[in-house]
Amino acid sequence: MTDTPSEIARHVLAIESSALTRLADELPADFDAVVTRLLALQGRVIVSGMGKSGHVANKIAATLASTGTPAQAVHPGEASHGDLGMITKADAVILISNSGETRELADMIAYCTRFEIPLIAVTKRADSTLARAADHLLQLPDAPEACAIGMAPTTSTTLTMALGDALAVALMRHRGFDRESYAAFHPGGTLGAQLLRVSAIMHRGDALPVVTPDTPMGETLVVMSAKGFGVAAVVEAGRLTGVITDGDLRRNLDGLTGRSAGEVATPNPRSIAPDALLTEALAEMNAHKIGALMVTDQGRLVGLVHIHDLLRAGVA
Repeated sequence: MTDTPSEIARHVLAIESSALTRLADELPADFDAVVTRLLALQGRVIVSGMGKSGHVANKIAATLASTGTPAQAVHPGEASHGDLGMITKADAVILISNSGETRELADMIAYCTRFEIPLIAVTKRADSTLARAADHLLQLPDAPEACAIGMAPTTSTTLTMALGDALAVALMRHRGFDRESYAAFHPGGTLGAQLLRVSAIMHRGDALPVVTPDTPMGETLVVMSAKGFGVAAVVEAGRLTGVITDGDLRRNLDGLTGRSAGEVATPNPRSIAPDALLTEALAEMNAHKIGALMVTDQGRLVGLVHIHDLLRAGVA
């Protein structure tokens, strides 16, 4: 009986996950030495491979570059026709070949040997041409490919990709590469927005709907309407003491205009720090079903962030 697509998928994932477990258990002996060498590198990490290994090389180079390790992918075919000039003595080269005998890598291997450029091999064969030429060997487990005929790069590319991730994360951790560093490299799109701080988009100064505790509610309503946030911050001596929302207005309709802002406001309102992430502000709003958050620094009102601001930034 023919296996169902789901059964085939589970079989593939089982093979690849088993291989990843082996890789974790049998981490290449040179891994620490490779990290140490790349941390001391003055130039870039050049990553290359042919075919599917080349696609993986592009991904590894991109991950390294975006996490604090300057890196570049170079196609081995193009390298043989002039792009070897992109590789300098200050660089290190990672070459990927499952068999270690990919003929298109020969010129890059010879170039690294000639100019004493550190060469790191990623292959499953320790006796291969690539492994023997390399200064460091990151050997992959000899695990079966997950494809139906056992030949298409599947398990091997998964292992290489995972090893590249492990290398990038180890390097970024040892470099002290943090959220701020990551945000600097990812300013665009939703990812960039998620790494922005509240201070980057909050409203400040005269834009804030500020009243004092003794402000009559008639005047408070005018401020709320004029500023357009649907809330008012009750501030005394620069410190946030309360917030008035639409809900507070509804709960105090009887005799509302005869009261003061301090009498209507909800005391000790929720607020967020200016250096909090936008994602933290969104989580706070969602958790408490509110559309605006006051931004305070040690109790002093410094800004306001509204759900519409998060929408415009691409976070919500």
